[in-house]
Amino acid sequence: MKEVSTLIKEQFQNIGIIFRISKYEDKAEYQSHYLGLIWEYLYPLIQIGIYWLVFGIGLKHGNSTHGVDYLVWMVIGITPWFFMNRASLDASKSIYQRVGMVSKMKFPVSILPTIKIVSNLSAFWTMLVFSIVIGFLYGVTPSIYWIQWIYYFICMIAWLIAFGIFNSTISVLVRDYRILLQSLMRMLFYMSGVLFNFQTDAFPAPFVHILQLNPFFYVVSGFRDGMLGSAWFWQKPTLTIVFWGMILFFLLVGSHLHYKFRSRFVDLI
Repeated sequence: MKEVSTLIKEQFQNIGIIFRISKYEDKAEYQSHYLGLIWEYLYPLIQIGIYWLVFGIGLKHGNSTHGVDYLVWMVIGITPWFFMNRASLDASKSIYQRVGMVSKMKFPVSILPTIKIVSNLSAFWTMLVFSIVIGFLYGVTPSIYWIQWIYYFICMIAWLIAFGIFNSTISVLVRDYRILLQSLMRMLFYMSGVLFNFQTDAFPAPFVHILQLNPFFYVVSGFRDGMLGSAWFWQKPTLTIVFWGMILFFLLVGSHLHYKFRSRFVDLI
């Protein structure tokens, strides 16, 4: 637990550095493109259009999901997924990419995954506003349930930090891990209920219960519960306990490995 507390302390002590570097990286990544940062928002919108045409119009023939138009249901779920997917993959290679730079100066290496997470937040906020606008157009009105977004946002950031510190360290120790992670994230895209609802009679109940233990599913379904006003987070005590238990597990393992091998990162790479 001492390593976990040290990790969390480093995040708060360097929060100014985290936001400054993330802002710089946003500008640097797209400076050679004609549309610049517009691609940060344009790409996910194009993806949403493709998924809506294929799954909403092609496969579902415009049918609703839980009494809500499929486009609304999909967009509010795919918004946190796009953010978590990209932030997880970026965070996994954050130390590998920057370890040469930080080895030449006194720098808290543990904040590198968090920088990648924060740098992706601007696109998330834009997508969330887009989701709300789509909801308004299809008759979704604000309710008290929307306040849950604060809780699920905290859940999302906590999970990404825990998952990020674990992945970024393992990526240095095991060179092939990043390729495995990319494949895992592609699989989780379909196993997190982003595009279709697997909580139906078409899937065996035990299989559904296993899929619900996925932390990405917890966040995606949580944002949907908030917008569509279907449930409070405390009405899912088992899933909530499992979710925070997994965060604690990845924090414990990730922080232990990080501080154990941090002095050897340059040699390992």
